[in-house]
Amino acid sequence: QLHVVESGGGTVQPGGSLRLSCGAFGFLFDDYSIGWFRQAPGKEREALLCLTFNDSRTYYETDSVKGRFTVSRDHGKNMVNLQMNNLKSEDTAVYFCAAVWRGSCSGRREYDYWGQGTQVTVSS
Repeated sequence: QLHVVESGGGTVQPGGSLRLSCGAFGFLFDDYSIGWFRQAPGKEREALLCLTFNDSRTYYETDSVKGRFTVSRDHGKNMVNLQMNNLKSEDTAVYFCAAVWRGSCSGRREYDYWGQGTQVTVSS
């Protein structure tokens, strides 16, 4: 069965770092653009960034994570990693990744696969 799974969530103090991973099962990530999202309690899901399938460019979809979050591919492990630095309490949320086949990150897209999410809590 084709699906994606997030991992790496946990609890971290403000100013700390976490790395989330998004793994593909049953297919290769190479031809997929990958989006990262989050949803905080009582709030709508927020798009964070999108990583293109062809040249691995990052499109940030919110200014709130620019300069703090970066994304990269690990082709050998068929994974995409989200490095989150200088975390703040407002980053507390469930984080999701999603994959769209040869999707354009610069326009509207509908993702083909969604993960179940991983909890990130930033608290002292």
